[in-house]
Amino acid sequence: MIKVLIVEDSLVSQELLIHILTSDPDVRVVGVAHNGEEAIEAVQILKPDVVTMDIHMPGIDGFEATRQIMATQPTPIVVVSSSKVTGEAAQVFKAIEVGALAVFHRPPGVTHPDHKKAANDLLQTVKLMSEIKVVKRLHHLQKKSESLPAPPMTRVPALKSSAEIQLVAIGASTGGPIALQKILSLLPKDFSLPILIVQHIASGFVGGFVDWLASCCSLPVLLAVHGQVTLPGHIYVAPDNFHMGIDKGLRIDLSATPPEGGLRPSVAHLFRSAAEIMGAKAVGILLTGMGKDGAQELKLMKDKGAITIAQDAESSVVFGMPGEAVRLDAATSVLSPAEIADMLSRYW
Repeated sequence: MIKVLIVEDSLVSQELLIHILTSDPDVRVVGVAHNGEEAIEAVQILKPDVVTMDIHMPGIDGFEATRQIMATQPTPIVVVSSSKVTGEAAQVFKAIEVGALAVFHRPPGVTHPDHKKAANDLLQTVKLMSEIKVVKRLHHLQKKSESLPAPPMTRVPALKSSAEIQLVAIGASTGGPIALQKILSLLPKDFSLPILIVQHIASGFVGGFVDWLASCCSLPVLLAVHGQVTLPGHIYVAPDNFHMGIDKGLRIDLSATPPEGGLRPSVAHLFRSAAEIMGAKAVGILLTGMGKDGAQELKLMKDKGAITIAQDAESSVVFGMPGEAVRLDAATSVLSPAEIADMLSRYW
């Protein structure tokens, strides 16, 4: 039985979430908190397996509640937000920054045609997040450590020169935003390669995700547009509901072909495109996430001569995707985000 605490100030939304969550016999709602202060107390008393967290609440908001919960009683937190407006959605990622695992748009009401699918997706997210073992996030200490230089490289073979590499392709899922923030924030302003990113994220939040990443690093971060030429030192994030690849002219190729493994965009599509078009002239990086998306295709990149990297188990929130890549011998290196950033910075 998965114990869930709902944190939501709207009575209508509370009832909707209770209706959705209790429809699954494996889920039990153990409490409802109306604001952040109640949430912090309820987590200490009820010890839920998962918290669904609203962001905009009077008094202590969802961001501060998440920060305090992760510092004192670490619990898997799913942000359930009512806003897809880019500026407001960017605020959601502050909660991710301090330890929330995932973001999800609040499902529409029961009479809406999209209700059933959205409700099922939320249930699956809650159940998956309940399996993750989270650790304390002491935010002030984390911020201090981020200012320290990256550790010396110990696991990277001799790499190719910048003239031989033309593209970096990165795939991530659960835990990916923080890993990406770490990598991108440590890259220098004169980084010379375009970076393409597929991050599994709930529909409607990719604009906020792009804005949040842009605030964390010195390189331009853009929502990818079909046909645009990739530029050195620019970061392109796949938009909702489109696969992203690259063509021979180093232009973004967006595709509405069917989902792969239930995912669109998929990391598999990006890595396969990089392998076929770029061959040995690419770097492929597979970060934390559930499932196997991209692992087999990272092996394809490696077989084509590309440099391939999997995030290590110690720094991964979920070692599923990178772990599968390691199992397949798809990675030329297994590194932490800081080590990945250091490698990219030193060679390109």
